[in-house]
Amino acid sequence: MPTRCLRFALIVFLGALSAVADDWPQWQGPQADSVWREKGILDTFPAGGPPVRWRTPVGAGYSSPAIAQGRVFLTDRPNSETRGNPGKALERATLGGKERILCLNESDGRVVWQYEYDCPYNISYPSGPRASPAVAGNRVYTLGAEGDLHCLDVATGRVVWRRSFKRDYGVETQTWGFASPPLVDGERVYCLVGGVGHTVVAFDRETGREVWRALQAREPGYAPLSLIEAGGRRQLVVWDSDAISGLDPATGRVFWSEPFKTKMAHAIGTPRRHGDFLFISSFFDGSMLLRLDRNEPKVAVEWRIKGVSEIRPEGLHSLMSTPFIEDGHIYGVCSFGQLRGLKLENGERLWETIVPTRVDGKPARWTTAFIVKHEQRFFIYNEVGDLIIARLSPQGYEEISRAHLLDPTNRAGGRDVHWSHPAFANGHVFVRNDRELLRADLRRPAAAPASR
Repeated sequence: MPTRCLRFALIVFLGALSAVADDWPQWQGPQADSVWREKGILDTFPAGGPPVRWRTPVGAGYSSPAIAQGRVFLTDRPNSETRGNPGKALERATLGGKERILCLNESDGRVVWQYEYDCPYNISYPSGPRASPAVAGNRVYTLGAEGDLHCLDVATGRVVWRRSFKRDYGVETQTWGFASPPLVDGERVYCLVGGVGHTVVAFDRETGREVWRALQAREPGYAPLSLIEAGGRRQLVVWDSDAISGLDPATGRVFWSEPFKTKMAHAIGTPRRHGDFLFISSFFDGSMLLRLDRNEPKVAVEWRIKGVSEIRPEGLHSLMSTPFIEDGHIYGVCSFGQLRGLKLENGERLWETIVPTRVDGKPARWTTAFIVKHEQRFFIYNEVGDLIIARLSPQGYEEISRAHLLDPTNRAGGRDVHWSHPAFANGHVFVRNDRELLRADLRRPAAAPASR
């Protein structure tokens, strides 16, 4: 073949590779870093918002969907009339009912299979399950709000194995339920369980057999587990109510542990790794930046900042949203909805705005938004159901485009809220409230082939 033809073929091949669509098989995406790496995505929303390809009725819940192998997986609480919390934030509600695992066809939203199990609640905010499913190979792993861990066959919904954290480990459900999603890696599934000696447990992904257990925090907290490479070792990062720790994922041996006691076990957002740093932020207790050692699996505290209170924070007091770090700066949503930009080196606040989170311009307790990076901009999904395209920089917040996707159907702080993280997969956004799950097309029109 002539050289010119070979070059042309190579260009076409590389172009095809760059256009390959990506699934979103677990919490925060394929690499669990809240970065959407697909090409051919629109620059601004069309008038009237992105085209909605389908809507499917679902039950209540906070869990985000997972998308893999042409399927959409979601957990919910069918036939629930509870929206948010019927009492105060710390009051548990005792309710009968079931939890459900749904598998939908990605192309049309049709239900492929579903699995229900009895699950009486005794938690605050009893609307439904919290944790996102995780898909690995021919298995999907889900965790319910009362600690029911299931492994199901992706194709049929057959239960392969199940564990009950309350029955098997004698733990009590936390005030706001079990929320940390299962983390699948290699032959193991890692979960926050709770209790003395088994705050975190590794299970065999094919049998559900316990492989190891570790830590003994007063409460497991709610933060997702994560895996990093640092100090020449792979490390499982665990943030619980008492500390953030790095463990050997093969054995559970603790490499390091840095105390960070959180009021009401408010360890919620995912610890954010950025180069040599690891960052956490909590609603009541402020933020901490750790420096990861380059040669050994250990850390040192770079800085820790806590305001006078969550009402008067100095830097960042994040609730549910995981901050994003880029080019030496932190971007995150503070305790009353302020999107803030901070210097990574010292936590100094550079700017704040409430425009992307509050439509009335007034701060409100527990206001949140979810941040996903795409190329040189961010997709921000707020609690009133708006999807925003924006640039975040040391100079501030620059809004590019905004579209309303779903109405908030939950209640918190005396207002309607939308507290479910969207998923971005195969050129689309998938988002749910307590009544429906929708798939909206975010591809540029010229780059939009027929739906698969």
